[in-house]
Amino acid sequence: MSKIAVIGGGSWATALVKILSDGGKTKLHWWIRNQDDINHIRQYNSNPRYLPSAKISPEHVIPFSNIKDAIREANCILLAVPAAFVLDAIKDLTPKDFENKFVISAIKGLIPEKHILVTEHIEKNFSVHHKRVAVIGGPCHAEEVAMEKQAYLTIASGSKRFGKELSEAMQNRYIKTTSIRDIYGVEYSAVMKNIVAISCGIAHGLGYGDNFQAVLVSNAMQEVQYFLKAAYHIKRNLLGTAYLGDMLVTSYSQFSRNRTFGNMIGHGYSVKAAQLEMQMVAEGYYAVKSIYEIAKRLDIENDLPITRAVYNILYERISPIVEFRILKDQLN
Repeated sequence: MSKIAVIGGGSWATALVKILSDGGKTKLHWWIRNQDDINHIRQYNSNPRYLPSAKISPEHVIPFSNIKDAIREANCILLAVPAAFVLDAIKDLTPKDFENKFVISAIKGLIPEKHILVTEHIEKNFSVHHKRVAVIGGPCHAEEVAMEKQAYLTIASGSKRFGKELSEAMQNRYIKTTSIRDIYGVEYSAVMKNIVAISCGIAHGLGYGDNFQAVLVSNAMQEVQYFLKAAYHIKRNLLGTAYLGDMLVTSYSQFSRNRTFGNMIGHGYSVKAAQLEMQMVAEGYYAVKSIYEIAKRLDIENDLPITRAVYNILYERISPIVEFRILKDQLN
């Protein structure tokens, strides 16, 4: 794994570039749309728009404005753009561009238009074999990476060898990694925890306390279990950091943009107003529609009351006050 092409210029992409460059085991080709940002990175070794305090090693990182140039000589392609924009980011790429390359998804969301996982889209549309795909999961906020606070990542891959190599590449003095095989389980859990974080934010905005939020998160783990059993049932331990750990940090952390988004909705903001004020993407907004559509297809939407409540608030424009009065009687 000598060269990795990182696709995306946001906070999470910047954090991943820092993690990999600090690991010192690989060279990075970093694709960013904005040429001014690239010029700044080359001159000052930091991303001016996102995580400007995170120092980027010029010895290990080369920024590119052309995506094909960035991936041409890379062994791996690491996708780190919001799920809502991934199709646009890779629209100029063809299956030939992915030939003999591994693909890593660090995207905690579904393809909105298709309601499918990012890895499923890559495997199907770019002819990438399942064993050449990996997912990065776990509780790891970009802001804490910039501060080099201890964090843990889980690498899920269809190939034990690839998972081990990627785990070693991403491990450094402040990042500890583990590798597992549950690609789809980690992806779906990462998607659903964003929905839960929005619900926690709404609850906080409405004035519900810590006791209620604890019950909310506990019930949310049951929803994840119901969903995964129906969508992709294998033996897994949902108490692991890639599942429960990621949900906890996203539900409670001050850095959680999904919780922030939900908090604004709970305080009376419209969806549009909250999105405009945040100026950042809350993946859970798009995810809840996809998960709800999949749940209906699987005939389990009644087993997902939290997901249904968030969907009704964001897409059916039902009052958060009314929806949470209904929800609180469905929790246990």
